[in-house]
Amino acid sequence: MKKLSLIAALAIGGLVACSTLATAQDSTNNVPKKGGKRGMPTVEQQMERMTTALDLTDAEKPKVKAVLEDTSKKRQEIMSDTSLDRAAIREKMQPITDEQNKQMKAILTDDQYTKYLAMNQRGGKKKKAE
Repeated sequence: MKKLSLIAALAIGGLVACSTLATAQDSTNNVPKKGGKRGMPTVEQQMERMTTALDLTDAEKPKVKAVLEDTSKKRQEIMSDTSLDRAAIREKMQPITDEQNKQMKAILTDDQYTKYLAMNQRGGKKKKAE
């Protein structure tokens, strides 16, 4: 009788342990990814955020989207180069960011551009207004 109880307890314990692992694996697989590669937001996510925060007009939206798509493509090319270390990636990304800022300044109003720079500041550092 003791052997039967021991076997039943081990079987139930094994089932509980396996079901917990299976549930944990299922829950992480069902979570949609928030952004593109390495946590970068997609162009669509950036457009949603900018449309709301900057109150983009219908005329500005396609221009801003074109700039974001071009920038995203360039950044993805750099990120896919596995031979680059972080410093080299940062060095290659800076001119792309500067060009994006220059293009955005031409599209956006002064007020929108100020908000745009504030949205994109990282680590407490404000990006230079060009």
